[in-house]
Amino acid sequence: MTANNMRDDWWKQAVVYQIYPRSFKDVNGDGLGDIAGVTEKMDYLKNLGIDAIWLSPFYPSDLADGGYDVIDYRNVDPRLGTMADFDAMAAAAHEAGIKVIVDIVPNHTSNKHKMFIEALAAGRGSAARDRYIFREGRGEHGELPPNDWQSLFGGPAWQQVDDGQWYLHMFAKEQPDLNWKNPDVHEEFKKTLRFWSDHGTDGFRIDVAHGLAKDLDSVPLADMDPAAVQHVLPADGAFSPLWDRPEVHDIYREWRQVFNEYNPPRFAVGEAWVKAESQHLYASTDELGQVFNFEFAEANWFADEFRTAIADGLRAAEETHGSTTTWVMNNHDVPRSPSRFGLPQVKDAPYHQLAHDWLLRDGETYRENRELGTRRARAAALMELGLPGSAYVYQGEELGLFEVANIPWDRLEDPTPFNTRRNFTDKGRDGCRAPMPWKAADCGEPASWSPDFITGGTFGFGPEQGDSADAHLPQPAWFKDFAADVEADDNGSMLHLYRKLLQLRQTVLTATGDTSADLLDMGDTVVAYSRPATEGRRFLSVTNFGDEPIALSDDAVAIANSVPLTDDGKLDSDASVWLLLG
Repeated sequence: MTANNMRDDWWKQAVVYQIYPRSFKDVNGDGLGDIAGVTEKMDYLKNLGIDAIWLSPFYPSDLADGGYDVIDYRNVDPRLGTMADFDAMAAAAHEAGIKVIVDIVPNHTSNKHKMFIEALAAGRGSAARDRYIFREGRGEHGELPPNDWQSLFGGPAWQQVDDGQWYLHMFAKEQPDLNWKNPDVHEEFKKTLRFWSDHGTDGFRIDVAHGLAKDLDSVPLADMDPAAVQHVLPADGAFSPLWDRPEVHDIYREWRQVFNEYNPPRFAVGEAWVKAESQHLYASTDELGQVFNFEFAEANWFADEFRTAIADGLRAAEETHGSTTTWVMNNHDVPRSPSRFGLPQVKDAPYHQLAHDWLLRDGETYRENRELGTRRARAAALMELGLPGSAYVYQGEELGLFEVANIPWDRLEDPTPFNTRRNFTDKGRDGCRAPMPWKAADCGEPASWSPDFITGGTFGFGPEQGDSADAHLPQPAWFKDFAADVEADDNGSMLHLYRKLLQLRQTVLTATGDTSADLLDMGDTVVAYSRPATEGRRFLSVTNFGDEPIALSDDAVAIANSVPLTDDGKLDSDASVWLLLG
């Protein structure tokens, strides 16, 4: 067990590894990752040096949205295993000294959830239908949706049912939004939180945490902002019926009472895309305890953007007494950072716009400079992992995987590309969800439908013995060079770098228990910060975004760097170094 995990407040400085179970490891050979696959790779996770794993949804689901359309919140999808498999996985994680976090999806259920089926059967005005957000339509016969909202996945945000009413779905039509004004909904989720806590879960990641509370009554629906769903960050002072409403905090204060029933109290981190000044409300120890800071994931490769992200994160932690901030470079929803950083960088462009344009055209629009992208991703790893608070690492990030941009459109799974249109067109998120490459030798042969991808092999994603189906999403041939077994034997690999950084983080930084840090001014093209280190020393992280090498302090000792220092001891461009003073 890491020294950090000996503390009840382990989550304050944890390194959390996000697992997308369907793409992590397939034990039974059906082409879909499973819970037993997580158990099988527990030694790998332990050797990486993480504190916790976070599992994206593994519940029964029709996979309309990668498992985020949940049919049963208190069970395991039979394609991914059983509750016994989950219990064995949790036990193996705890034996390895690793905490377990599971994903809770409280904004919506699947349209196959028993509550929604009851709502459809019960009809207008029923108690069962009140658990969701149903409204009458417009037009002479209610044939038009209540308003013109478009869902985040494209297409209308309202779906009509057989008796003529319409239900709200901010995401896919298979994901009806819950009515959090209904007490039954509150009780359902309190049961779910207790269920997983009783099965060894140490914490929760809350999906769409800022979207649960809604006000569809203060203003006539037809008069509301037609882009209210898309305006996730409403303008200052603007009325939002859907996002970051004050009533949402009543829900989380209620959940905190459930978390505190356990010893140590359970922990939660919210996915809340809110302004920096609102983060501390969700992160309060009276509510969830922590909230994701997505500014690292949004930043382009410019010093001022990362400096602002760090300053905002540190300030948010100061505003939330008893909590810490989080740092996120990658997750299952965003293009992978080596690709983002290897594409042209456009100042002040909407975040990821260029990457999404590049994906939309199968990676052909702009040149992806993989050498530069990897160099910057290595520098970013040092810049991020030295910071106080919690760091979230997405599976494959430690291998330096690029986005798989050219997955054929007829092999995509994400609902986004199938529902978007015109200026909303988007290829979706499958490029960062391609199954993990574990063994380079299991490379099969070029697929008949594209020599860029493989068939008859899964890079060790499937079982080693016997026939195995191809992975559920296609794997590119270039994965061979990024397989975990290849990188484990290469001291210059991204995997080796992450293992070294996480070990140093534990022994030099986390061990102090101090979560303070100071941004330093070393020029416009440099991001630097310092914080206390063990044995009374001072830790410095320096990242050079400029075109020329920069000099370092003569009395500083380098303990890690993203690329070798120059012959005269300077830090080159697009590089980071960790230093110790005194």
